Amino acid sequence: MLDPGGFLPNVSCFSGLPSMTHNPPAGQPVSPHVGPAPRKPSGDVSAGVALMIGFSLLAPGIDIFAKLATQTLPPGEVSLARFVVQFSLLLPVILWRRAFRGLTTKTFGLHVLRGFLLGVATVSFITAIRDMPVADAISIFFVEPMILTVLGGVLLGERVGWRRYLACVVGFVGAMIVVRPSFQELGWIATLPLLTAFAFAFHLLLTRYLARSEDPFAMQGYAGLFGGLFVAVAMWIGTGTGSPVFDPVWPDMRGWLLMAAVGIMATISHLFLVFAFQRAPASVLAPLQYLEIVSATIFGYLVFADFPDALKWLGISIIVGSGLFIFWRERVIAESPMDGRSGS
Repeated sequence: MLDPGGFLPNVSCFSGLPSMTHNPPAGQPVSPHVGPAPRKPSGDVSAGVALMIGFSLLAPGIDIFAKLATQTLPPGEVSLARFVVQFSLLLPVILWRRAFRGLTTKTFGLHVLRGFLLGVATVSFITAIRDMPVADAISIFFVEPMILTVLGGVLLGERVGWRRYLACVVGFVGAMIVVRPSFQELGWIATLPLLTAFAFAFHLLLTRYLARSEDPFAMQGYAGLFGGLFVAVAMWIGTGTGSPVFDPVWPDMRGWLLMAAVGIMATISHLFLVFAFQRAPASVLAPLQYLEIVSATIFGYLVFADFPDALKWLGISIIVGSGLFIFWRERVIAESPMDGRSGS
């Protein structure tokens, strides 16, 4: 899933994406969440739902290919390949749109920071799934919308009431239920999906801020370019150190093919996501992202014979329930004439 996916995983990437197509007025507070969207034709909404379902079915394939690749290659190398492939595939579109012209000294540092955060998120997640079942890692990562909710209240001054804060706490408890058995077996690696979620949440906050004035394709290009550069520097520093994450090895043919598949699958699934949000409001599409857990579980079982036990299913259910409650509350508040005072 790290779409903690592509330039914008998974996972749950829904929160930042709508900002690419719906920017707030100049005086409106910047929010990582999406307010009321214009009503769209039913045909467009149906197409958006179909595209979102397609994304949810395809996105775990990124992680399956990445997990296969890390059997012989370090996670940093797989992450770098993903950035390179995705950037290469998008570069012709970016050049055709002349999307790089809007870069200014004022926003350059923010783009660099976005790339760094995306690099951290990508390497962390791929390192996690090297040893963890894909479904477990994706489920833990899905606390990211809850982190966004808290950050929106703390950093952006959004009105977040006690119900949503409580749902965030409950969601974190669910994540800990999933993490605990893996932590006992794998140690700190089991916490990497949480690091991914935090890094990606901050990445999406910056995305929301910059999307008010930046071209979406340019933003993707900057994120891929700077994210790839940070990972490349880490690989250069790690050369010859024996680091299991950053010491590069020369891939065999299978390794090259798997790394290419990671980048291609990420690009295709990301396009599904972009087109889905062009056709349907986020309030309709956001809950569908949890289908990723289902498809990740199926793929993980078919390819690696991994299947969550009863305790992990309990934690996953708590995470999903908390996330759906937050989405529902945000939709209710957005549609309520009293939303300026309720915020709960």
